Amino acid sequence: MLETNDQLAKVSRSRERMRAKGLRPVQFWVPDTRAPAFIADLQRQCAALRGDPAESDVLKFSGDAAGQVEGWA
Repeated sequence: MLETNDQLAKVSRSRERMRAKGLRPVQFWVPDTRAPAFIADLQRQCAALRGDPAESDVLKFSGDAAGQVEGWA
């Protein structure tokens, strides 16, 4: 995607406003959850956990974590 000069200027102004507020940019790289390899590994891990005594602990942890996302901005 090619960015126009107007888009670059807008991004630059936005970054300057954020810096003026005392913030700095940070970039995070996370797994692509849409990638077939990620999905296959997730399925493998779930299958390995099935029936394991730790499964209920993992499900409780996941449920508790999912319940804490309400109100995120």
